[in-house]
Amino acid sequence: MYIDIVSPEATLFSGEIDSITVPGTSGSFQLLNQHAPIVSTLVEGKVKIQGQLQLSEEVKKLITQESDGHYYFSISSGVIEMRNNKVILLAE
Repeated sequence: MYIDIVSPEATLFSGEIDSITVPGTSGSFQLLNQHAPIVSTLVEGKVKIQGQLQLSEEVKKLITQESDGHYYFSISSGVIEMRNNKVILLAE
């Protein structure tokens, strides 16, 4: 699936991923390939991304790859939408 991760300052990442886990208002949830359409608000927490991300050196300061091979970054709030196998994550 394709994702755009957008902050108030810039687009942090655009590209293919395998899955994403986000801190939803009613609890964490995961989006996989071909997930049903959804729009949800997000709360403070960590976003986990599975896949091989090609990140710039500047973005690597915000989105880090940890020892488990997944990528993580913290948000204070946000909104996520998935439709037609494309995810848009607006995060603060």
